Amino acid sequence: MSQTVSNAGSSSPIESRSIDWVPENERHGKVRDQGPFWFLGNFQPFTLGIGILGPTLLGLSVAETALACILGVLFGTLFMAFHASQGPTFGLPQMIQSRAQLGYRGVSFALIATLFTFGGFLVVDTVLIKVGLNGIFGWSTLAIAIVITVLSAAIAIFGHDWLHLVFKILFWISLPLWIILTIGVLTGRAGGVEPQPTEFTWAGWLGMFTVAASYNITYAPYVSDYSRYLPKDTKVSAIVGSVFIGAAGAPIWLMPLGAWIGAHLINDPLQGIYQAGNNTVNGLGGLLLVVSVLALVATMGLGAYSGMLTVVTAMDSVKSIKPTRQLRIIVITLLSVIAFAISLALNEVSQTLNNTLLIMLYLLAPWTAINLVDYFFVRRGHYAITDLFTPNGIYGAWSTRGLVAYVVGIAVEIPFMYLPADADGNGGYLSIFAEKFQYVDVSWIVGMVVAGALYFVLAQSIDKTAEAAAIARSEEELKGISGISV
Repeated sequence: MSQTVSNAGSSSPIESRSIDWVPENERHGKVRDQGPFWFLGNFQPFTLGIGILGPTLLGLSVAETALACILGVLFGTLFMAFHASQGPTFGLPQMIQSRAQLGYRGVSFALIATLFTFGGFLVVDTVLIKVGLNGIFGWSTLAIAIVITVLSAAIAIFGHDWLHLVFKILFWISLPLWIILTIGVLTGRAGGVEPQPTEFTWAGWLGMFTVAASYNITYAPYVSDYSRYLPKDTKVSAIVGSVFIGAAGAPIWLMPLGAWIGAHLINDPLQGIYQAGNNTVNGLGGLLLVVSVLALVATMGLGAYSGMLTVVTAMDSVKSIKPTRQLRIIVITLLSVIAFAISLALNEVSQTLNNTLLIMLYLLAPWTAINLVDYFFVRRGHYAITDLFTPNGIYGAWSTRGLVAYVVGIAVEIPFMYLPADADGNGGYLSIFAEKFQYVDVSWIVGMVVAGALYFVLAQSIDKTAEAAAIARSEEELKGISGISV
């Protein structure tokens, strides 16, 4: 179990752990910190940009957008929040846990999807910031991209505790500024013009619901990464409730605000914040802009950190490695540089944001269903942790049950998918059923239901007696380990 526990005995401010197990004596996290952490994770311009899509891309009114966003967020956050309960149980990052469903090497299929998610967020966040600041101040998009890439990588390199600290500070700084802006919008001080009347369509409304739901579902591969330092006896209701309230609260607030900005001001989140803020109180726009960009950069650090965990998991799935601090730094740096390079080729925000979220949802919906069904209904939270670190353990190198369910889950989505083309009619994908349903995309729901149900059926053949013995051996092996090298 060489990579189950690595050496944590160092005074360096840079976190030592990555994919290795966190012993009980290092579980210093607090449930009360999870709510503000995930609130700030969504309390930034990307969230505002999703609300802007309603009036500017999908032809919805502000009220129609707000309702679709609120319902979509509440639905999507349910899945994310229940994943959070796995962190204290395992003391491991989210994707290492998926070896129990897909196998030690088979998890690589899901890792491709999660890496696309982390990379997608890094790229889109960079595009959003560089385009917004360039539009307001005329600053060089290249210089902006370089600065925010360096800052986000630095936060990710310092790791878990620093991410929590930065998020906590930005939460308390951001809160009063957004309250003032919201009051300005509600009282009419934020300015703006009367929007053009819109014609309601179910396709547009359900499209908005889907994008809003996907926002927090795409956090599912992250969430245990930041709850794995909580004590093992953390109550499921406490962690799920804290994460749900925090992760849903911010988008329920900001997405409708984004819809108002898109309908009354402009289709760019940062420029909208700047204009509405200065209209409300002179100078507020500049303050909000600075805090909002910092919050988004911190969230990029979140993506780089979890992206690193995904890459290291993939490397370890091919050949067992020691997850050292140096490896973490190298992987985070490479991921950040690659995302930076890709972002240089993109300058359109709305369509990029919309389609990126949809693709993430297509890839992650079957995985989240399989993972949650296994945890809550098949194995009920009982796992042999040490066997997750060997292809010869109880979960094997390739788990046919999970892989079949995952592949079938994605396959059944294809006939229902709808990716809108860009303004010039390029790209996009319209499936046979999406066309028949007048552009309504239900593919991700089909994928979740089929993948989850199929996995549950296939998992009935699991040898529970053999797994119970493996769990007992694992508990004995982990007993007494207190962060020492093994």
